[in-house]
Amino acid sequence: MQEKDVTRLSKRMSKHLRHDPGRLGLTLDPAGWVDLDEFVRALGVSRAQVLEVVERNDKKRYEVVDGRIRASQGHTVAVELDLPVTEPPAELYHGTVGRFLPDILRDGLRPMARHDVHLSATVETAVRVGSRRGKPVVLVVDAAAMAADGHEFRVSANGVWLAPAVPPNYLRELVS
Repeated sequence: MQEKDVTRLSKRMSKHLRHDPGRLGLTLDPAGWVDLDEFVRALGVSRAQVLEVVERNDKKRYEVVDGRIRASQGHTVAVELDLPVTEPPAELYHGTVGRFLPDILRDGLRPMARHDVHLSATVETAVRVGSRRGKPVVLVVDAAAMAADGHEFRVSANGVWLAPAVPPNYLRELVS
């Protein structure tokens, strides 16, 4: 498939695995899994196309295990990914844009429609995430202090760090 076709199918897959499986008549199990062949039929594409998207996706958004597929994180539908609590690195990062900065510095990072706040292990990834909506601003999360204060972190299969929220006192803007 050409890159544009991979991107287009990835967006469709993401929509139905993370946000609206019912639109295709699919039901995710409690951990977000659905039978791969059932998913392929519902999308109206080939199994090879879906597996190519899984393989080529630079963010590793999808997992395929034992004939089942799920999104690694980012769900707005109710799922329990069963990710273990994990000790975070001392600092994590969050990419955003300037227009959200006043609210974030006042209220902290909140999951909004998702289950968790998504955090990056590298500044580069946070820059890429923030760039999707304009000129990026990178926030540094004092993950070590959060963990010491009892906040829990999990890490998805594709390396995205997840936290229920990040209070503002653990945030600072990265000045480059």
